[in-house]
Amino acid sequence: MAEKIINCLWFDHGEARNAAKFYAGVFPNSRVGPVHEAATDFPDGKAGDELTVEFTVLGRDFVGLNGGPAFKPDEAVSFMVVTENQEETDRYWNAIVGNGGAESACGWCKDRWGFSWQITPRVLLDATTHPDKAAAKRAMDAMMTMRKIDIAKIEAAVRGGG
Repeated sequence: MAEKIINCLWFDHGEARNAAKFYAGVFPNSRVGPVHEAATDFPDGKAGDELTVEFTVLGRDFVGLNGGPAFKPDEAVSFMVVTENQEETDRYWNAIVGNGGAESACGWCKDRWGFSWQITPRVLLDATTHPDKAAAKRAMDAMMTMRKIDIAKIEAAVRGGG
């Protein structure tokens, strides 16, 4: 890990490696790195317990901390994955939701560990920032009715169709 800033994700005991393996299996340019045991006893854990796992998702480095049940993720922090087409959008969405996750609104979903993901087609980003404010509004209105983003419906909204 050569990065100067790395996100550390807090997991319940023993779940960091499971999450890292799942993410590495879903997203390209991802891998599970070294696993580190605790050198000493720590709150709610013992020396020798699996404490951290290094992993990469879509080329970005993370550390998973098996910190226990004290802290839970929430929607204040999410991972936005920009997709290029409906197939890629469907693949990521279905993998997260279908592995114990949950759907939410407007392209958001949660994985089984409680982390929020925005599976966001590039088309949606372009549409909601369209220079034609009426087209951007139509795209935003269409998005507000969706769970998983439907690219064809976003494109139709931009064109003025429903």
